[in-house]
Amino acid sequence: MVSALNARLTHHGATDVLRTAFDAVPDLALVSSFGAESVVLLHLAAMVNRDVPVIFIDTEMLFAETLVYQQEVAERLRLRNVRIIRADDSEARDPSRSMHKHNVDACCAMRKVAPLRRALADHSGWITGRKRYQSGTRANLEFFEVETGKIKVNPLARWAQQDIRDYMDENRLPRHPLVAQGYPSIGCAPCTSKVEAGEDPRSGRWRDQDKDECGIHFVNGKLVRAGT
Repeated sequence: MVSALNARLTHHGATDVLRTAFDAVPDLALVSSFGAESVVLLHLAAMVNRDVPVIFIDTEMLFAETLVYQQEVAERLRLRNVRIIRADDSEARDPSRSMHKHNVDACCAMRKVAPLRRALADHSGWITGRKRYQSGTRANLEFFEVETGKIKVNPLARWAQQDIRDYMDENRLPRHPLVAQGYPSIGCAPCTSKVEAGEDPRSGRWRDQDKDECGIHFVNGKLVRAGT
């Protein structure tokens, strides 16, 4: 089914991909970090299906600005089914909140991967905001993928960074406040740093570490890491 959908939608845009996804895949959810570019996908989804379950993983180490922005965007777009997910008692193993300092992969697994898997257990697939330009591991990203038995939908896969900016301008969408402060890619506060002019937009994520994905995305069943 995935190959057929990709072939059918080769020359179509994000809105058509979303409409097709909702028709073809039952129980779709949308996973959003409410980060620097998230509002574009959320706006597109709201125009197609305002009742789509929107899963927001609160790692409890996010910037305060992200938490405020999440509420503002959800209200602005009138999203009716936002689900805020956190690690439960069986998953949380970091009482000192210092795991990221000595094992960043374990921290991501506990705060993001395990809660997301639990949240997606009852869904046949999920929608992401990933794009080809974001990193080398995403260079061949398709609209539809299969990952660990679920359909993953990437409506913005072929958008360029300028497309994102133009869409936000044309639709007067609110920006994440940290973008203007030098954070073009935003995750947890301890693992996100400012990006200097000329640097890759994602260079501020897990800076100086052999890592460029949080672990919620896989390729061929394996967690995506820098250099793979």
